[in-house]
Amino acid sequence: MKNNLFIFDIDGTLTDSVPMYLISVTKSLLSLGITDIDTDYNNYKHHTDSYALRYNYERNFESEMPKGLLEDFENNLVEEMQKFDRVKEIQGARELLSFLKTEEIPFCFATGALPKPSMLKLGQCDLWYDEKVLATSKTHESREGFVLDAIERAKTFYQMDKFDRIVSLGDGLWDLKTAQNLSLEFIGIGDRNKPQLLGHGAEHCFTNLEAFHKYFF
Repeated sequence: MKNNLFIFDIDGTLTDSVPMYLISVTKSLLSLGITDIDTDYNNYKHHTDSYALRYNYERNFESEMPKGLLEDFENNLVEEMQKFDRVKEIQGARELLSFLKTEEIPFCFATGALPKPSMLKLGQCDLWYDEKVLATSKTHESREGFVLDAIERAKTFYQMDKFDRIVSLGDGLWDLKTAQNLSLEFIGIGDRNKPQLLGHGAEHCFTNLEAFHKYFF
């Protein structure tokens, strides 16, 4: 197992944060003067914060997004999130990450969110993380980009030239498609998107991380 790598999506996979986070994204865009917002987030070309900002900015102002706006957006997201109750973990998340860490089994994080809100969510759930293995849409607008970034970060962090097996865990169809595009194994988490995941080729889907933990280890 120590030559394996587990890549975790965050929202809906480790943290029960999808509804409040989408509200926070919308309100953060509004706070930047972006009023005509496409809130059909699931059908975006890239299911990421950085794309949501650029796409909505350009469709509102018909001009290139100014430098520095992404940082403002990121800070606004944190402010909006703090208006909600603390995020709760997906059942079994804390126990699973603790197990992996104790057993020295490599894992990392790849999320379409931005770093500060991601760390806030993980922190509120008391989930172990290190920013060195947190890949986000801050530097890569596409999911393929930050998943590959997560793998490279993990190689450096765990001092591995390569991993014998890489398993991506996610709750959304976009997570599955990214894993398929990169020829990675995929594990679906959660029941909300289970029919779509199974229908598009996912071989395993678990209700939560506790169920995954019991089956896989």
